[in-house]
Amino acid sequence: MTDEPRIGAGRRTVRILIAVLAVLVLLVVVFLVWASTVFQGEREASLVAWEDPAISIKETGNSWVMSPTEDASGDGLVFIPGARVTPSAYFAKLSGLVAETGATVVITKPTLNLAFFDTRPLSAFTDGVEGVDDWYVGGHSLGGVKACMLAADPGTDPEPAGLVLFGSYCASDLSGGDLPVLSLSGSEDGLSTPTKIEGAAHLLPASAEFVEIEGASHASFGDYGPQPGDGTATATDDEVREAITAAWAEFTE
Repeated sequence: MTDEPRIGAGRRTVRILIAVLAVLVLLVVVFLVWASTVFQGEREASLVAWEDPAISIKETGNSWVMSPTEDASGDGLVFIPGARVTPSAYFAKLSGLVAETGATVVITKPTLNLAFFDTRPLSAFTDGVEGVDDWYVGGHSLGGVKACMLAADPGTDPEPAGLVLFGSYCASDLSGGDLPVLSLSGSEDGLSTPTKIEGAAHLLPASAEFVEIEGASHASFGDYGPQPGDGTATATDDEVREAITAAWAEFTE
């Protein structure tokens, strides 16, 4: 009789452990389903880049590489997509960097579609890409936060020539260095709002350049449709693309 309470308590402990494990498994499954449900790129927009004779697009195992078919500038940008946004959604908006300034753009394929889970070094995306002398790192939204982390890491190889934020801001402190930084924002961004970007500006070097694109929303930096919580864009896709290209050209000249 004296062993029965202990046996009963042991069974209850096992049942509790099984229940906890089941909840954890369920949470993992829900997270994986959520992470794999991406904002799909708009086909018509991506065709702008695919059909441009000045641009060559190639897919690798971990990225998409957009390179100029001639007159490469020697500049390259490793671009990290926003959370759960398919990489091809950025083809059109970044196409001007390639076609008009001769830059090479490498758009990464983040682990689980979330930049924070991507532990690969910058070199994983730059190795094997020819014609680039200076590599910049940047990204949209959460991708920009990850780009800040890479820029802040003294061990990052290749050493970034600069940082470009697209509707994003840093959580890492870069204020003590002299890294060139370009912050592109949208006046109608409902997620990385102008107020949030201004509030995080102290984390950037004093020389950081800020360009607010009038009428651009958070989703204006890509082509993947509306995003919950975002503002309403009044700028056209062409206007945003041209503003991005012009800001990049001035920043890298």
